[in-house]
Amino acid sequence: MVLVMPRSWLAGLRSRLGGGGASEDGLGILAFEAAAAMSRLVSLHRSLSDEEVRRLRADVLRAEGVARITSTDQSLLLRLACGELLADLDRAAGTAARLGARCRGPDAPFLGGFDLVYADAKGGGGGLARLDAAVGFSRGAAKRLRKMERHVAATAKLYAEMDALTELEASERRMEQWMQHSGPIPAQSSKTKRQQADEPSEKLLRELKLQRHKVRRLREASLWSVPVHKATKLMARSVLAVLARVSLAFAAVVPGLPPPLAAGRTRAIGHSSGPLRLSTTMAPDAAIRHSAPIFLQNDAASTASSSSSIKPPATTVGGSGMELRYANVILSAEMLLSALRPAIRDEDVQDGMMELSMRDELYKMLPETIRSAVKVNLTERLRGQQVDEEAAAAAMDAVERVLRWLGPMAHDTLRWHDERGMERKQRFSMNTRVPMVQTLHFADRRKAEAAIVEVLVGLSCVCWYDDQRRRPADWDD
Repeated sequence: MVLVMPRSWLAGLRSRLGGGGASEDGLGILAFEAAAAMSRLVSLHRSLSDEEVRRLRADVLRAEGVARITSTDQSLLLRLACGELLADLDRAAGTAARLGARCRGPDAPFLGGFDLVYADAKGGGGGLARLDAAVGFSRGAAKRLRKMERHVAATAKLYAEMDALTELEASERRMEQWMQHSGPIPAQSSKTKRQQADEPSEKLLRELKLQRHKVRRLREASLWSVPVHKATKLMARSVLAVLARVSLAFAAVVPGLPPPLAAGRTRAIGHSSGPLRLSTTMAPDAAIRHSAPIFLQNDAASTASSSSSIKPPATTVGGSGMELRYANVILSAEMLLSALRPAIRDEDVQDGMMELSMRDELYKMLPETIRSAVKVNLTERLRGQQVDEEAAAAAMDAVERVLRWLGPMAHDTLRWHDERGMERKQRFSMNTRVPMVQTLHFADRRKAEAAIVEVLVGLSCVCWYDDQRRRPADWDD
């Protein structure tokens, strides 16, 4: 007995439509990998625009949440932000190098050894400037960006239509199986041609024919049919242009980056704001008393400069693998606070069964360490004290103050994970992404847990008062 393994939908589509791996006739099925790398390059290019660099420096790195539980060391935070950008760029360069190994022709020495070319450009010593003189990647950067945007949009559309074609073909197979097992259907000679055309099987066949035509047309207009050397050359030159922008923006504060290009060439790659420089003065509220660097200076420099992986230390929330769980706890606390607010603000009170369900769900999310800390802190806070309306209102105000800066970090953490998912919508997204330094990943775990415990203790006091208020007057009798 021979077992036949089911083929993936891409493998099946490859046999039906023709075209497998990359060839000089086109990228073929590798078009989707190339489109994902191009979308990452476009996103990086936009993240390094003058406006985004200013926002990173003025807003993101000086956010209250970052200052309270991550660090107030601007040099450290800039290194972490730069390290994440370089890690994304490394992945795009890796794709260009893999495709470059398939290239033949005059550009083969440059594209075939692009991994070595990229390493030399990153290593400093004037390698980036020499490459610009040789291949001219600083010229035409904006034109290449627009071309990649068009390629990504067309290839994303092809991916969606191929998925739709797979569903139609699955429906066709199910209909064929049904017809085989249901037996012959008597001929209906009285039916008109219009009625026969309206049969489900005829409709499905028409849809299949139209969908296959649409897929073939999109293959011709997308990266599927673009020659390997052209797509790889476009990516390789764009990788070097993005590296030049990173160098211009961060070389003054991040050691190990290649020196920026000359002023005329930096204008050619679309950057005019100049390098980031550390401010000697900080906002009065930026230096939060409870904040401290999460790395030693030497560790931070090596982490950001290597860029092979931006891995938070074990003392951080991300290093312990708890960032998603803590983010969900914080968001659940926000929802519970919204449900409790009417009771404390003397507004219209809704049914309390939803609040009880939300409390139960929130409690199930908590790690054992946080449960124990909440129990200890709540016992000390309620010892010999009565939670009246004034105390409940004060507790709610305290919770709102903490969530005002902790909540955005939780939302950004979930968005960060969503943006790096493998769904089609995110895989080919060209939008700017949330920096990891803006999330809970690099937050000190003890400080993050202390803030979460403070929120939960305050919510417990509010819930206690709400339960007392809802209890009937003769409850104790």
